[in-house]
Amino acid sequence: MKFGYGLSDFRALMLEGYYYQDRTAHIPLLENAGKQLIFIRPRRFGKSLLLSMLGYYYDVNYTLEFETLFGSLAIGESPTPSHNQYLIMKWDFSLIKSSGDVDDIEQAIHEHLNDCVKEFAIRYKQILISDIEISANALSSFRSALLAISSLPYKLYLLIDEYDNFANEVLTSRNTEYKALLHGEGLLKTVFKAVKAAASGQGLDRVFITGVSPVVLSDMTSGYNVATSIYLEPKFNELCGFTETELNEILHNLSLDSEQKNHALNLMRTFYNGYRFSTKSETSVYNPTLTLYFLKQLQENGNYPEFMLDENLSMDRNKLVYISKLPHGEEVLIKALSGGDSVVIPQLARRFGVEDMLTAVKDETFMVSLMYYFGILTFSGHAEYGEKILKIPNLVAKSLYVERLQEILLPEYEDKSDIRNVAKIFCMTGNLQPLCDFLENRYFPILSNRDYRWSNELIIKIAFMTLLFNDNIYMMLSEIEADRGYVDLSLIVRPDMRRFQALDLVLEFKYIGLKELGMTGSELKTLSREELADLPLVKLKLNEATIQAKTYTESLSDRYQLDGIRTFSVVALGFERVVWLETN
Repeated sequence: MKFGYGLSDFRALMLEGYYYQDRTAHIPLLENAGKQLIFIRPRRFGKSLLLSMLGYYYDVNYTLEFETLFGSLAIGESPTPSHNQYLIMKWDFSLIKSSGDVDDIEQAIHEHLNDCVKEFAIRYKQILISDIEISANALSSFRSALLAISSLPYKLYLLIDEYDNFANEVLTSRNTEYKALLHGEGLLKTVFKAVKAAASGQGLDRVFITGVSPVVLSDMTSGYNVATSIYLEPKFNELCGFTETELNEILHNLSLDSEQKNHALNLMRTFYNGYRFSTKSETSVYNPTLTLYFLKQLQENGNYPEFMLDENLSMDRNKLVYISKLPHGEEVLIKALSGGDSVVIPQLARRFGVEDMLTAVKDETFMVSLMYYFGILTFSGHAEYGEKILKIPNLVAKSLYVERLQEILLPEYEDKSDIRNVAKIFCMTGNLQPLCDFLENRYFPILSNRDYRWSNELIIKIAFMTLLFNDNIYMMLSEIEADRGYVDLSLIVRPDMRRFQALDLVLEFKYIGLKELGMTGSELKTLSREELADLPLVKLKLNEATIQAKTYTESLSDRYQLDGIRTFSVVALGFERVVWLETN
């Protein structure tokens, strides 16, 4: 098998024998959904390949290649009457520069659209009867193209990729430019007004728009209020991405033995799975770019990638930086990291107008909704009152959160060096004391000055996650279900990293507030760790954690077929002291 990692040209994939996960069965559903569609998915989720497939399916220029390109796919058995009946024009807004002032950006928009019209004229020169005139105003060029089409038996299908790309970039850094582009009669709104007019009897029959978020939608709605948003529809939940059934089939075709297949699937499930884009869908999907990145490495080299996060997704870090800098944004990150049902909002926000982005209060619903669209949160279920529960989809996304919290809380060079050392000691030997000393002396003083609205075992767990996270060696699992309960934190060594000296670890956390303990921070500091562990309430909490941890460890041992998981009970006494006990 050949995996076309990074390839988004459907024709090249099919002609050159690359693997293609068939999504053509959705074509009739898309045709019935409407003539102007908006489809939103996170970055690097296969949107460009989807547009490419649609382009070749409908393009009159590829009529003779229909059987070659689509004969072996689902749609080839029963194509719709519309196949190969359109002239295709493509706009890719990710190619528009977002640098410079408003005039520079507007010039870049005109240049890109003109380039697209020129390409269209060249591609269909054998069909077009009249010439297309290119002017400095790209919308005039677009109207000239529509006029040239009007005398033909074909209509236009417009494919717009990453419609919000440059606007999102401007939004997170230069709000003034964003407002000028969209507010009033800004150019971007004018562009989409032209698209709406073209679809009103001027030769434009269908439009398919992809993007990362609906940030631009609200401000262009008055100019373009005719599109149907399909990104939350359950029937399109799997339009981009891999299901686990499909991934099982791929791994089977790689001729892996049962153990290799299980290891690979467990690893990809932990790092890449978990995306649910519709609240009404029960199926989660794998990030397709990361999945192909993994499979290509496995197929070509016979081993797994050393780094599970493809650096092509590193730009997603900027989105978390943006969120974390908003009021209470850091708190939202911590709630998301806690796992379980911590992130709950009444409804997903779908409108983000320019005035909202510039002046409105960025509440939790606003921040969580943006994080959903960016792919760093996903649907998990419904709460009792019908609210939406969201969670971090997988370990790759979680690594971005941990990295951001490290930057916020422990930015100094010495901090990072010391973190590596104390984490290494614990993960190699099971000695938790150096890590607890670091918490007491360096981490807790920082936490005591933060504006968190709760103090409990959640904060302690987040502290340990921040200090111990290492996705090169471990699958770090938080709140994983085990034996009718949820493990606070487990670190399971990756199957391909078991040659190194690293322990499988389970930690169960408890928290006792100073008021509950009836002691001050100063009093706690005078006691040894042994004396603290002997306090009745601390002893009780250690015992509770030990019972839970042992039960969960047995379940995890069976799940991952492991012997010798090291298990620890950890009790935090306020933000002052830490007591721990190995429970094996």
